[in-house]
Amino acid sequence: MINRTIATHQDLDWLLDGLVDSVTGTRNAVLLSDDGLVVSHSRTIERADAERLAAVATGQQSLARGVGQLFDGGPVHQVIVELAECWLFVIAAAQGTHLAVVASQEVDAEVMSVAMHTLVQQVGQKLTTPARGEDTPNAPASFDVFAARNRG
Repeated sequence: MINRTIATHQDLDWLLDGLVDSVTGTRNAVLLSDDGLVVSHSRTIERADAERLAAVATGQQSLARGVGQLFDGGPVHQVIVELAECWLFVIAAAQGTHLAVVASQEVDAEVMSVAMHTLVQQVGQKLTTPARGEDTPNAPASFDVFAARNRG
């Protein structure tokens, strides 16, 4: 049997802080489960606000999935919402997990999208969130902290 280190949200926060710090205009980042639970959040957002953002992001993903099903559009890759004063970006991070980012209007949307996808590609397979109630020895770890920290 393989022993895995399953991350708590604090173990992932440094990744989200890095994303916030690296893209000009980024305000907040939240990693969330399919059912809208916060897995991790950047230091720039309070836990209560991260929970509200996770709920909104889950709703956006659900609406986009509905469009995909209705019009045979396939799976959702990303959702981008442009508001008067900010942007909301939501992408699939791994099975059962999504990454949501709020950024100011000064953000370059293409740079943000690329940065989010790059982060997910680098550590995405480690970000899988098992379905609620799934408690099997072979269930994937949410995140292998040491493997991610040892990558570059």
